[in-house]
Amino acid sequence: MANIFRWITRLMPVWVVLAGVVGYLCPPTLTIFEPIKDWLFAFTMLGIGIVLKSEDFLPILKAPHWVVMGTLAQFVIMPLLGFLIAKGLELPPDLAIGVIMVGAVPGAMASNVISYIAEADVAYSVALTTTTTLLSPILTPLCTYILGSVYVSVPFLPMLWSIIKMVILPLLIGFALRYLLKERVEVVVDVFPALSALCIAFICGLVVALNAGSLKQVSLIIFVAVFLHNLLGLILGYAAGILFRFDVKRRRTLAFEVGMQNAGLGAVLSLKHFSAQSALPNALFATWCIITASLLAGYWKWRKNNINTKPDSAGMEEKV
Repeated sequence: MANIFRWITRLMPVWVVLAGVVGYLCPPTLTIFEPIKDWLFAFTMLGIGIVLKSEDFLPILKAPHWVVMGTLAQFVIMPLLGFLIAKGLELPPDLAIGVIMVGAVPGAMASNVISYIAEADVAYSVALTTTTTLLSPILTPLCTYILGSVYVSVPFLPMLWSIIKMVILPLLIGFALRYLLKERVEVVVDVFPALSALCIAFICGLVVALNAGSLKQVSLIIFVAVFLHNLLGLILGYAAGILFRFDVKRRRTLAFEVGMQNAGLGAVLSLKHFSAQSALPNALFATWCIITASLLAGYWKWRKNNINTKPDSAGMEEKV
């Protein structure tokens, strides 16, 4: 049974695409659930809180400077990229604020799985994702306010409160449940990531359904923006690791952390505080970043398994 739930989790991009197709072809199927979108996302964070262990926080305590540097890269690179891409593509205000929102949210929890596949630094990935998520009530509205106010009025305090309700409180409840249930929670520990994947897919499908009428007119420019945002995020995340003098495993981890965003949260915040159209970049990014990161993780793992570790080739491996 556990393998089935892991399989469901790994196929998250497939569920997102299927939900998007349903939302586009038959919008009412999903739009009737729009009032409960906040609860759906809160449930995903509850599940993450239950899955996290106390030892996942040890890297934060043992080497806080690494976590600070990674968090700085996360909340500088991606928000600025979102702003510059929106400016460069001359996006209309609704799409521009959506792209900026993609950059302003914390890293995606899926990056932990991707780091594991790539044989990168999983403990560092979990520490970074957890830290950026816990800081998101302040940093996400702040980055959106600073960069997005050029386009629309940004409700800083309502966004802060929304993130507390949808992210922090469910996480804390999940932590508490894990502490109270102890070993008994291991029985269902694989269930929550699978349900979280389905909830994120449902939210992305809802975004498509709410935009079904206008999707044809804006889909290409959104894809270009998402493609650039993700690609440059991965590249600059790796470059930041070089700048910070991280080893290869940690550079790769930082690339995933920066290039992958919790766009499900961005989609819900966009729907709640801006417009349905502003949520489109987030819905597309949620799927695209997992696909590209999975391909990159597979490539890096293949390199590790197939390149001869001779003195001359080891130096080359250290640089890539």
